[in-house]
This record gives sequence, structure tokens and C-alpha cells, in this order.
Amino acid sequence: SVPLVVRGSTRVSVLCLFVCYYCYSYVFIHIYILDMAGTKLFGKDLSQYEELDIDDLLDQLSPEELELLAGDVDPDDSLIPPSERNSYRCTKEATGPLDRKRLIDHINTVSINEPDKPDFVPYIAGTVRGKKPDFVPYIAGTVRGKKWVPPPPPEPQGGDEDDEGDGTRTEVEVDLDEELASVLNTASEDEIVDLAAILGFHSMMNQDQYHASLLNKAILGFHSMMNQDQYHASLLNKGKPLGVGWGGITKATKFKALPVEPPNDTNVDEAINKLTNDDPMMKELNFNNIRNISDEKFSTLLQSLSENRHLEFLSMSNVGLCDRHLPDLTHSLTNNTTLKTLNLETNNISPSGIVTIMEALVKTHTLEEIRLANQRSSVLGNKIEMSLTTIIESNPSLLRVGLHFEFNDARNRVSKHLQKNLDTFRQQRVGHKMKSCTVGYPLLPPFMSLTVHQDEDD
Repeated sequence: SVPLVVRGSTRVSVLCLFVCYYCYSYVFIHIYILDMAGTKLFGKDLSQYEELDIDDLLDQLSPEELELLAGDVDPDDSLIPPSERNSYRCTKEATGPLDRKRLIDHINTVSINEPDKPDFVPYIAGTVRGKKPDFVPYIAGTVRGKKWVPPPPPEPQGGDEDDEGDGTRTEVEVDLDEELASVLNTASEDEIVDLAAILGFHSMMNQDQYHASLLNKAILGFHSMMNQDQYHASLLNKGKPLGVGWGGITKATKFKALPVEPPNDTNVDEAINKLTNDDPMMKELNFNNIRNISDEKFSTLLQSLSENRHLEFLSMSNVGLCDRHLPDLTHSLTNNTTLKTLNLETNNISPSGIVTIMEALVKTHTLEEIRLANQRSSVLGNKIEMSLTTIIESNPSLLRVGLHFEFNDARNRVSKHLQKNLDTFRQQRVGHKMKSCTVGYPLLPPFMSLTVHQDEDD
């Protein structure tokens, strides 16, 4: 037996508590269990329940009480059907198997035949039954509710101010030069708008006023604040558009449609022949959007690239390049030492193929820019991005990489390494220029150099 405190005085509730304890079931019943270590419940001493024996209590119950006790206990077991877990027991006999259609028809029939509850207030069309809400009907031209009245302006503490009064209100007077005051008094509205644009008060103007004021800034020498069209318009003395004063209305700028990009007219066969013959005049090669290049031409193009020593820019965007062309491409990249920019965007290269291409660039350290975005898989994955990051960090020549990194760690590491390469490249360029210069002065020809004679005492 366990010392327990049970709220309630019925014998069935006490036995229910002990049955739940012996069955190790998580039962939530309306019985409060408390510790009996010398405590009282509602002022009643509960020490008499410390030595209770559950077997003695169960022997005193009748079969009806035992059945009632078993019905109050929820075993909380999902394997037991719900009909056996609740306290309700249906004593009716089964009428047959379940017929869903017949059951639904019976429910509909009962709901139709059941009379409605009588209304305490009879229904009359156009009237509201029950408590009427306090609202004002809508009438056109009238204001419902309380009319808003603005608060009166604050009155001055010292009364109205005279020319020589001592009121609390003070007016700020700005002392201007006579020449400046005369200019402002005689300035037109458009001139004030131009002055506001020059001084940077853009919030005082709308869009048309601001751009109209830019058209006359060339006269004052503000060329850096205008684009080319505005500058030439000011030279041609074009007038301002209508409605650009202080009351002007800003309208949206009309959409300027860009011309359709013309198709790529590069002759593939001729370009491959020039590339194979290592034409010194071919510095750039553009195959963008040419989708009819066969695998044989791809193989010839990529193989000839490995022996070329003059091509610096190669763009093959949206040409259908895939993983089966990578062996020839990686072989060319490991042997070519003049290529500076490679564009392979919008193709069908897999993430592992991108890693293969980046590994091939580590062997030459000559390529400065590579673009590999918009490939077969939009998401590279953490493993591929970490591999690309390690490869890029081992390449000291890359300055720009066209790839989208999803993870911040890879993106930050690649960005820092590319910035480091840019700084190194800039230092080398500046150092090369400084070789032909002294500190602040260029080297003079030999015939212009000065000879310094020192005294023998020195």
C-alpha cells in the first residue's frame, strides 16, 4: 500500500485510484492525489487512510460496483477500440451490417420531419427581431456619427504682438545683402526651382521640376550632375516641358522598348578553322545562342583551343554544352595559357562537372574570369560548394567567378579570396609602373641627368 490522499468520500472513487496505480496506467480522473506526510485536507486528518489495503477494499465491492469501477477507468491504449475505452456501453442489439446510404437517408428524413422550434417573435419580412443595433442609416450627402471639429489654434500667452510689443512670439529675420535680396525678389518661379535643384533641395520639387532644372545646369557648369542627353539638350536651348512649375504634376516616364537582340551570325566552321590555324587576329570568339553545333564540331573546337596561343575571350553561353564535352574542355584548359575570360553560362553542366572545370584551371593559373551560372541544377549543395571554395582558394589568378553560392560560408570565403587576388594584381600593376619612375619624378634621359660634384673635404 502507498500513503495517498484522495479527495472525495465515495468508495468507488477510492478504489478507482488504487486500480489505476496497480495497472501502471496514465489515468486522468477527477480525483486529487496528495502526499499524506502529516497533512490535512480541508481541516480533516487523513492519517486513517495510510494503512488501507486495496485487496480488502475490492473484496467489499459487489459485481455491479466492480463493473462501474471498470467503466470509469480509461486505459489510454490505442489498441483498444474506442467503444471499449469509454464509460458508455450500448445495450441495444445490432440491426445488421452498416449501410451508409440508408443511414444518410434516415438522417435526412429525421431532420425534415422534426418540427422547428417555435419562434418567440414571429417573423415579419423587413423587420429586425431581437435587440436593434444602434446605428444610423446611410443617407446620401449626410455625415453619420459625430462631426470632427478641429481644435482651436493655441492662443499666445502674451497676446497679439505689436510692432513694439513684448509678446512671446518672435519672428526670425534673415539679413540678406541688398544684391541677393533684389535677385530673390525678382526671380521667377522656374529660376527658384533651378536654385533648389542646385542647392540639393530635392524634396521641394517633383520629378519633372528636378529634371527640367537639370537641363539648364550646363550654363552654370554643373556637367557632372547631368547625363549626355541632358547636356546636349541644354546646349540646344530646348525649352522646359509644360507643367513643371510649383504646381506641376509628375507623370510616369514612357516605357522605352529596347530593340530585339539580333541572332548570332558567327560562322562556326570559319571560326574553328581560324582557331585551329592559330590566327593572331582572333582575340575574341562568341558562340552564344548557337544551338546547332554538333558533337564533332565541339570536339574539334575544344581540341584546337589547347594549341591556340592568341585567343583571350571565349563565350559559349546557351550552346547545349553538357558533361560529355568536358574531357576535351578540361584538356584544353590545362594546356592553354593565353585564355583570360571563359563564359559557359546557361548550359547543361552538372555540379560535378563544374568542379571538374574548376580543377582544370588550377594547373595553368592564367584564366582571370569564368562564368558558370544557370546550369542544369540551380542548387549545387553544401558538398559541391565547399569543394569549389577549396579549389578557388588554391587559384591565385582568378579575379571574377560567375557562380551562385547558397551557403554564406562558401560565399564569404570566395569573396575574400577574389578580393585578395584583386589586391595582388593591383600591387603588381602599380609596381610595374613604379619601375620606370623615381619617388615622385620620372626617370630623366641620360643627357638630362644632373651630375652632383662633392668636395674633397666631404
